[in-house]
Amino acid sequence: MQKLWLPILAVLYSAVALGQNNFRANIKDAETKAPLIGATVVLQGSTNGATADQNGFVELKNIPNGKQVILFRFIGYAQKTDTLIFPSIQSDTTDVFLNVESEEMEEVVVTSTRSSRIISDIPTRIEAISGEELTEKGNMKPGDIRMMLNESTGIQTQQTSATSYNSSIRIQGLDGKYTQILRDGLPLYSGFSGGLSLLQVVPLDLKQVEVIKGASSTLYGGGAIAGLVNLISKTPNENRELSFMLNGTSALGLDVSGFYAKKLKKIGATVFASYNKGTPYDPANIGLTAIPKFDRYTLNPRLFVYFNDKTTLNAGVNTTIENRIGGDIKYIKSDDNGANGFFEKNRTNRMSTQLGLDHRINKQSSVSFKNSISYYDRSIEIPGFKFSGLQVSSFSEASYNYKGEKTEWITGLNVWTDKFTQNQFATGKLVNYAHSTFGGFVQNTWNASEKFVLETGFRGDYQNEYGFFALPRVSALFKANQKLTFRLGGGLGYKTPTIFSEDAERIQFRNVLPIDGLNTKAEQSIGTNFDINYKTSLSDEVFLSINTLFFYTQVKNPLILVPSSSGLFEFQQPNGFIDTRGIETNVKLTYGDFKLFVGYTLADVNQHYNGNSTQFSLVAKHRLNNVLMYEIEDKLKIGLEAYYFSPQKLNDGTTGKSYWITGLMAEKLWENFSIFINFENFLDTRQTRFDSIYTGSISNPTFRDIYAPVDGFVVNGGIKLKL
Repeated sequence: MQKLWLPILAVLYSAVALGQNNFRANIKDAETKAPLIGATVVLQGSTNGATADQNGFVELKNIPNGKQVILFRFIGYAQKTDTLIFPSIQSDTTDVFLNVESEEMEEVVVTSTRSSRIISDIPTRIEAISGEELTEKGNMKPGDIRMMLNESTGIQTQQTSATSYNSSIRIQGLDGKYTQILRDGLPLYSGFSGGLSLLQVVPLDLKQVEVIKGASSTLYGGGAIAGLVNLISKTPNENRELSFMLNGTSALGLDVSGFYAKKLKKIGATVFASYNKGTPYDPANIGLTAIPKFDRYTLNPRLFVYFNDKTTLNAGVNTTIENRIGGDIKYIKSDDNGANGFFEKNRTNRMSTQLGLDHRINKQSSVSFKNSISYYDRSIEIPGFKFSGLQVSSFSEASYNYKGEKTEWITGLNVWTDKFTQNQFATGKLVNYAHSTFGGFVQNTWNASEKFVLETGFRGDYQNEYGFFALPRVSALFKANQKLTFRLGGGLGYKTPTIFSEDAERIQFRNVLPIDGLNTKAEQSIGTNFDINYKTSLSDEVFLSINTLFFYTQVKNPLILVPSSSGLFEFQQPNGFIDTRGIETNVKLTYGDFKLFVGYTLADVNQHYNGNSTQFSLVAKHRLNNVLMYEIEDKLKIGLEAYYFSPQKLNDGTTGKSYWITGLMAEKLWENFSIFINFENFLDTRQTRFDSIYTGSISNPTFRDIYAPVDGFVVNGGIKLKL
């Protein structure tokens, strides 16, 4: 019997040995062909796996005979699956290419540089708020985009009114007038219409927010000395989108909005509508509103016509109507026009049209035309004074795009008109103006190699009052390897002088003299930045990215508002300049379902006038952003935030206090709806808790600078539906 079993066991052993196969592969990046060090190969349904070496080579052993499924994984890349039959006829090493796709290294397509490219391949440094991040920020402040921008590294929103919440945006510490805000590449929020812009943009119909920091006037014309913010609207596709949001706050605020989008064969449409309500709110119990009373209605319909696969037309209207009043809370609640008390009333009627025509000539060439006409009627009223006027502006542009194998050219012409007419209620000089700007631009993007991309541009603008401006810019991208990239860029910018600035808005334009065009020069700038981006996987579950930006911008011929001997205010240009220099650092660490974001901003902003240098007011020199997110995809989101602001110099010569702002948000998701709640500023940080916001009496207050929140701890929550 023993003699019989020995041959049987030998045959079985040989069969098992022959049934164990090996698989060899080189794992590479599909685009760069670089080896993916640490990529894993796993036999599905088993614990059998192997890891790629420094050359991307991997060998998977002991694979049974038959049909087998092999999984290829590398953090930040889409998983790839191959079904193979063993024994395999081919015994050579196989090349396996993985594509970047995962959320940690998601490739975002941006358009603010006028060419549609993924963000990692653009020499100009662009930050994009999109996808889940845009949704999460929208949950925290569904009625406007102020918080969304304020929580980004290097950006600070500056509240210009203590009682009506008016705010502007500061990039890298520079005054809000130096930032250009666009809607789909059209300049709809500038001059008088920029004062309430952050508070009147509801984010539900936005697909993406793109931010370029530093001199960017070459791209879209004057106004982008500090940078630009481009709000990208959603467009329709074959899958219908119908979504609604209902949000309420502990301060008795209400936000109701809805969005519809659908594309048919020849026609597409999007419709966005919202109603936003604020109730007068005084958490400090000092008798003044931290949140004003307001009612705002927004309607944005847009039509798309697809004539054929080469030509598309889109036309839309953006409409906003708002009444806003802040001040003495007893006066506001009394609804008695004869009552005494301080108030600030803002009435706004905003309407703008958008028109775009795109035609593809062939695979390499296309032409486009776009136009917008903006109508903005606003009045500001305080006791004994009223300022109101009508701003009508237009923007038209025709451009040509040629995209070759290694180079892309974009050239075009545009015309920008801006006219403001003040309504006169009393004696005094009107601040009317009528500006026209004619411009031409050319831009080239050259893919010199797989590792080096160069982008150059030049714009020439002729302004009817301030002459000709030559605006060159250059940006370069160098990919050292798949983990490390560098960007270096710089350019010139300019700003046409108007009275509409943070300082003038802060005093409701009262007693502000018109600008003396004959003795005033346009503000001009030069800026540069250097960007280092590093990303790597520390393990199969841990991903790390670090981005550091070094920046410098100098503004020549700065226009500042100063009191005159007659008690009026006038704009002057002292001999000197303003400059900002600093560092932005962003760190993102991902482990499983956890994501940690840490951002630091150093903004050293100074004004150099007549040989003397002083610190620029209302700038937090040091800022720290911390966000910890826990997310189970399509099921649950929980986020904890903490933001630090260092002391700020104030316009009255004093220095404000440092402070922290904290927040906690959660969202539970189902297939067609979700519920969310947000505990904003739950430590109740308020300027009224550690500093004053006004002097004098409550009936006739003199307001100090607002450098910290005044609304304090507010809870908001609601429901979102997708039908």
